[in-house]
Amino acid sequence: MADPYSTLGIAKSASEAEIKSAYRKLAKELHPDRNKDNPKAAEKFSDVTKAYDLLSDKTKRAQFDRGEIDADGNPAMPFGYGSGGFRGDPRGGPQGGFSGFGGEGADFGDIFEGLFGGRGGGSSFGGFGGRSAPPPKGANVAYRLSVSFVDAATQAMQRITLADGKTIDLKLPAGVETGTQMRLAGKGQPGPGGNGDGIVTITVKDHPFFERDGAHIRLDLPITLGEAVKGAKVKVPTVDGPVMLSIPPGSSSGRVMRLKGKGFSQKGGGRGDQLVRLMIDLPKDDAGLAKLVDQWTDKRPVRAELGV
Repeated sequence: MADPYSTLGIAKSASEAEIKSAYRKLAKELHPDRNKDNPKAAEKFSDVTKAYDLLSDKTKRAQFDRGEIDADGNPAMPFGYGSGGFRGDPRGGPQGGFSGFGGEGADFGDIFEGLFGGRGGGSSFGGFGGRSAPPPKGANVAYRLSVSFVDAATQAMQRITLADGKTIDLKLPAGVETGTQMRLAGKGQPGPGGNGDGIVTITVKDHPFFERDGAHIRLDLPITLGEAVKGAKVKVPTVDGPVMLSIPPGSSSGRVMRLKGKGFSQKGGGRGDQLVRLMIDLPKDDAGLAKLVDQWTDKRPVRAELGV
């Protein structure tokens, strides 16, 4: 895999927030569900996810920046390819020797054991500064979880099957959206330093009539002319189930009514609201309605504010 910083399009000095922001932007652009006819997008999505997995882990990011692991999270070779000599020795090449390690005749077995944790601190070499590098963990395993709009809004429990066939139940995080990731500690591949993690990338499905607006949910609610004129109590769907809504007499199409706490969960606590827009639905070719309108005239200048 290419340099993870380049893959995400960020500087090496990027903050955690900048890393997350860059990943979310790219994940939305490259998500396979949005690029079904572009197989290269799926490959790029996988690369972007791997890059984020590495850079979002403080320990692995530090190891990568120090050159201890490569972009795939595997241990880097302690000797540069074709560099000639130990990393950090400005003389390079076989002629340069190993400065600062007790002269000639260095024990390569001790060097490798010190770097990769064989005999640990007991080695005469002992890695850098007398400490051996920790053994690498196993690789992370990527999972994709598609959840319904209603489940995402209410943080419903989700069951996911792991690579080993076991199932676990997950509670969705507050403010979940497409591209949100959940880390399952120790649910990755085994390795000398322990298991890697499971990284779950979430996709929130669209809904037939609910629309998300940040933490709020919007809904266009059809009502009859009689309900609009006289007022009424009508049943309204929400992500928590139907509730009764009181429509004031004389309500026009476009009027927005608020159902508090019926929106999405928020990271700061609580939930957003459901915003219900009333839409008067008139019947077609209704003789009774036509006769009623013939007997009634509205002389208000309803388009005066538009200058016509």
